[in-house]
Amino acid sequence: MYNFKEMEKRKKKKRQWNKEEIRALRKHLNLTQVKLAEELGSRQQTISEWEQGMYQPRGASATLLNIVAERSGFIYKATENRDRTS
Repeated sequence: MYNFKEMEKRKKKKRQWNKEEIRALRKHLNLTQVKLAEELGSRQQTISEWEQGMYQPRGASATLLNIVAERSGFIYKATENRDRTS
């Protein structure tokens, strides 16, 4: 069981996937959109929409992408939050 601080810490670690990273992961796995969709339990159209930047994966889909990326040795570069002011 997590306490509040641990839950907040986990929330901050959640990865936001962008279209380039999703496509790069799929190519790293050597999968088509159809095959990646099958692996994630989603539709090919969903993968296409992510790769076009129409939508971003969230919830369970984002978590699955994180797990797949980690287990496959996919290295992605963290992106800076552009809304931040210095």
